[in-house]
Amino acid sequence: MAFQPHVAVRTKAARVVATSTREPARSLLPTWLAALAWVAGAGFTRWWPDADEWPYTDYLLVLKLALAVTALLIGVAARRSLLTRQADAPPSRAERWLTAMPWLVALAVGVTAWEVLTAKLEWLPRPFFAPPQALIAVFFDDFPRLGSSVVHSFGLLAYGYVIGAVAGFVTGVGIGWSRAVGYWLHPVLRLIGPLPATAWLPLAFFFFPSSFSASVFLIALATGFPVAVLTWSGVAGVNSTYYDIARTLGARPDFLILKVAIPAALPSVFVGLFMGLGASFSVLIVAEMMGVKAGLGWYLQWAQGWAAYSNMYAALLVMALMCSGLITLLFRFRDRLLAWQKGLLKW
Repeated sequence: MAFQPHVAVRTKAARVVATSTREPARSLLPTWLAALAWVAGAGFTRWWPDADEWPYTDYLLVLKLALAVTALLIGVAARRSLLTRQADAPPSRAERWLTAMPWLVALAVGVTAWEVLTAKLEWLPRPFFAPPQALIAVFFDDFPRLGSSVVHSFGLLAYGYVIGAVAGFVTGVGIGWSRAVGYWLHPVLRLIGPLPATAWLPLAFFFFPSSFSASVFLIALATGFPVAVLTWSGVAGVNSTYYDIARTLGARPDFLILKVAIPAALPSVFVGLFMGLGASFSVLIVAEMMGVKAGLGWYLQWAQGWAAYSNMYAALLVMALMCSGLITLLFRFRDRLLAWQKGLLKW
């Protein structure tokens, strides 16, 4: 039987088409699973009666269906993009959303299990464990108090974080650049820095005229130490060859600091900013619990005192979203500011 080249070519092309078709189907599987999981959860909410009457159950049903439709739309858009995109073209926005689909599946399973254990079967004791409907009720019924607490906490955090970040940055640059500054500030930094900022609560509330200013000081203290240490490490670790080349071209000390040392140390500075943000957030909550009459820390203490655990869980969810959102914004700012180092940063 004679060999027919055109048959072999067609067979190979068919294999390539089949392989390229299977790849989108495999990558889109978590998307369809997410949509199915949210639809199944909505079915539990609709047709499995609650053990007790919970308000806003219909709102939970609508939320689950909306998430199912969202996953379905992302899957349809991503499938169309995968089938039409050229091999060397960057992925579309819908394709980038595919990486979050396994988490959407896990969230659907977690929320449904939470609802079954609380609202449907009541295996978890009340009032310590509230169903998802109770959190939705808090966001609707207690929004003015919770919203004002978020605004107050954000303002307090912004004051303390900015002051601490600026003070820590200046201190770190001074220690890393000047031996004289390092001689006087380095021992102080090593003595005071490792102490938790919350240990200064009694002195802060004694010396400062108001609880707001005392809280700002504590947040700035928690932020300033990691920023100072990482900035100092970044400035001290700059390659001396950069300074030699700049001096050869006639650079003055201020140019060396502003145009050589600080840009080279910025990746380390941002590590300190990330660490300072987490530390300042924990100090913020403790400070608001101790003396401030508003804010998320105060709201948590108020909810615990009245055994309003659904309010407490809602506040914890808001705190997690707030902290995650601020970290994401800081990442975006870092990526934009350090675009010239793209490909060198691995975090």
